[in-house]
Amino acid sequence: MNMVRKISQIVANERLIRALFAAFTIIGLATVFPIEIRAQSDEMLIIAHRGASGERPEHTLAAYERAIDQGADYIEPDLVVTKDLVLIARHETELSDTTDVASREEFEGRRREKTIDGQRVAGWFAEDFTLEEIRTLRARERFPTVRRANLRFNGLYQVPTFEEIIHLVRAKEVETGRRIGLYPELKHPNFLLQETGIDVVDLLVSELRKEGLDGADAKVILQSFEIGPLQRLDRMVDVKLAQLIDSTGGPADEPGISYSEMGSPSGLADIASYADIVAPDMRLLFDAEGAPLDLVRDSIDAGLELHTWTLRKENAFLPPKLRRGDSESATGDIQALVGLLRAQGIDGVFTDHPEAVARALAVLSDEQ
Repeated sequence: MNMVRKISQIVANERLIRALFAAFTIIGLATVFPIEIRAQSDEMLIIAHRGASGERPEHTLAAYERAIDQGADYIEPDLVVTKDLVLIARHETELSDTTDVASREEFEGRRREKTIDGQRVAGWFAEDFTLEEIRTLRARERFPTVRRANLRFNGLYQVPTFEEIIHLVRAKEVETGRRIGLYPELKHPNFLLQETGIDVVDLLVSELRKEGLDGADAKVILQSFEIGPLQRLDRMVDVKLAQLIDSTGGPADEPGISYSEMGSPSGLADIASYADIVAPDMRLLFDAEGAPLDLVRDSIDAGLELHTWTLRKENAFLPPKLRRGDSESATGDIQALVGLLRAQGIDGVFTDHPEAVARALAVLSDEQ
């Protein structure tokens, strides 16, 4: 299914060059390094990272709906699985960071310790609960010290199933008259297969087929940090696939391979044999001074689209040169960061703040 994306001729567009200079100036760089600018015909995609998770507790129907209303092109649910084989949306299989499970006396005896991708984790795990039990839990804000305003929504929302998210998207498409994409991530599929025998790849494909979302015309992108699941998906469905790349470590299902190797020209060529998109940590795109690294150019050469993660507006998540004020929860210079990504020709950005990115892109478009 993998179609090598047709790359337009790289051009020295005067407005784009000015935007790049402006972006570097804003973040305080004294020197602009010569780079190759990536050509693109469409606007940078806004991928709502766990919904509008900067404004509502993540992975709730409220967060997804808010993101859609703010203009997100795609919403991104992280998928884990229940004991009775239902795909649900949570950041991790461990539930205590994002739900009130730790305060539920009836589930006190479910606390476990597990080794997930080489890390020892203690808590309550989705795969140990039925969907009926999960339904009794309520979502909580994962960053309580940074996103204090979100605390007022604690306890209001259930954990949604993947099926409910699909139905929400379809309802919003009818309401808005526009197509809205789904960008699910399979969380720890190798661990779940080894620990529980649950094949989440098969479960996901079954769900997509049931909903008619497994064909090339579906606005669906599937993503994983692991390699094997994407290679299997490449043989099973015709939707786009995205290989996630972290700034450290390597894929859990291939311990002999590092993410650094995967981001090399030969590694990107390997990715292009089964995926359409490479999605690296944003820190892999620029050095400490903001100068671009080779990954953008190398992804072009490999015929891959490039999406990056995660753009958050709070100072706590931004490099020092983009922070504004002293509070970690204050809003930094998102306009400069969006300008820099757009000038590089990044095809899509995962963000907790779809509205802020949409506003920044509108300003940049008006300036051209």
